[in-house]
Amino acid sequence: MARVVVVGAGLGGLAAAARTAAGGHRVTVLEQAPEVGGKLGWVSRDGHGFDTGPSLVTLPQVFADLFAATGDPLDDVLDLVRLDPAVAYRFADGTRLAVPGTLDGVRSTLGPEWSAFLDRAAEMWRVTEQPFLRSPLQGARTLARLARSVADVRTVAPWSSLRSLGAAYLTDPHLRMLLDRYATYSGSDPRLAPAALATVPWVEQAFGSWYVRGGLRRLPLAVADRAVERGADIKTSTPVTRVLVEGGRACGVQLADGGRIDADVVVCNADAAALYGDLLPRRAPVRSARASLARATPSSSGFVLLLALRGRTPDLAHHTVLFPADYDAEFDDLFARPRPLRDPTVYVSAPDDPATRPDADSESWFVLVNAPRQGQVDWDAPGVAETHADHVLDVLARRGLDVRDRVRWREVRTPADLERATGSVGGAIYGTSSNGARAAFLRPANASPLPGLFLVGGSSHPGGGLPLVTLSAEIVAGLVGPA
Repeated sequence: MARVVVVGAGLGGLAAAARTAAGGHRVTVLEQAPEVGGKLGWVSRDGHGFDTGPSLVTLPQVFADLFAATGDPLDDVLDLVRLDPAVAYRFADGTRLAVPGTLDGVRSTLGPEWSAFLDRAAEMWRVTEQPFLRSPLQGARTLARLARSVADVRTVAPWSSLRSLGAAYLTDPHLRMLLDRYATYSGSDPRLAPAALATVPWVEQAFGSWYVRGGLRRLPLAVADRAVERGADIKTSTPVTRVLVEGGRACGVQLADGGRIDADVVVCNADAAALYGDLLPRRAPVRSARASLARATPSSSGFVLLLALRGRTPDLAHHTVLFPADYDAEFDDLFARPRPLRDPTVYVSAPDDPATRPDADSESWFVLVNAPRQGQVDWDAPGVAETHADHVLDVLARRGLDVRDRVRWREVRTPADLERATGSVGGAIYGTSSNGARAAFLRPANASPLPGLFLVGGSSHPGGGLPLVTLSAEIVAGLVGPA
């Protein structure tokens, strides 16, 4: 039995705690915030309720595996609802496109070009799922696993960007724009992100888009309960200021109140940049990890409006995406000349769930636009956040969703707020972006160069998003091993 300390109670940290505790170890989880969940937050006020982070579950089998490995099955704990349509897209030329919630429906609705693209994406998934997404990142050995055949390398096309792969299959400009959006799932630019990101729409459309009835907030709460059932001790409002190193290995953590917790294994669910930049001593033997992070491009962030609305919007999907006329200008504003986006893509999550509204004549909208990180823009400067919030509402109105006279109240959350709440540097949602052919291999590995220290969560391998974060916990638990 090892003494395991998990720093951070985001979904990745909680899943790692549940798995390692189920494996027989003595586990303590330390979370700086008053509540568990990390970026999977929840805000409630006057009967309105909002998920403040991810709003979509994909690859439900990953979560089924987690619950099956640690106790009662998923279906006994959470009610997952398959969304159909999965998402409704609105384009600047007035075109509307509702993407069905089933693979057959997607192929029929989006047509033969998209169907052929999905066939290629399915092959990419087959090649990469086990040797990359479900296995530890091991530098050249990971590349060797991926390159086991010339045909597999050709399938993954590591020399191609997501944009160029789309151009090879898609002539419809609406479908090309739809595909580009999947780069933003990792805070990246489709012109630079690798073609392998084609696996993201494949996963979403092949395995479905799902919602947790009562809000996605219930997912980390359920995983926290499972960890406690298996014997883990979760302490909230307990910031960690230092990962301790003795004898060339991690040996515990220092707390903000001056206390110390000794450990045989430290699992860090904090942002990798914060770990290697602030939590470890400068002389810790992690030079290679710090060098890889320095070469990587941080991901973009997000600007959020929580809107408590009077009345109901006819024919509103659970997820709605409203595109601009010039999508490249958005990526220029994010990565080339960082500024608050002048004409952003607007994402609206409006669950038809009584748990999110005070009555049947109300709506609670989570509105998200891409945003440069804090530091690239000073989101705390007077007037910046409120001015941009007004701008986003104006953009919504121009694109056919004018709710300005229906707002009971609104709450604005900027990249600076995200940085303060979660410790993600600059509010970078996914840690490092996928920009560049080598980006996936620059992402911090789950096993750090320092013995006894492991990384879990969206800023480490295999990446951001709920299923990948949960897979990172499975990898870490495997590296720690059973008692």
